[in-house]
Amino acid sequence: MALEINDSNFEELVIKSDKPVVVDFWAEWCGPCRMITPIIEEMHKEFEGRAVIGKVDVDNSPATSAKFGIRNIPTVIFVKNGVVVDKQVGAVPKATLVKKLEALL
Repeated sequence: MALEINDSNFEELVIKSDKPVVVDFWAEWCGPCRMITPIIEEMHKEFEGRAVIGKVDVDNSPATSAKFGIRNIPTVIFVKNGVVVDKQVGAVPKATLVKKLEALL
């Protein structure tokens, strides 16, 4: 299962990571979010050891969501060396997210 990232562990798991990080901002009630959840889970397994893949529930982590200006979900951000280097808003095919992550490896 992808890492559960929240307001209290975001700094440690994402900003301080020595690997590229993919963070899916989502909510339980969001239909398109449920569409990409299996993709995020697959990527978590496929990139284990090479990248960190996690999810932030926007309802439970409002500070982190606000800090990154998340207005639409799902929004997937790509972080390298503590800096957001790419972003994808909306449900997209797995290949789109994998291509963005592979560019950071």
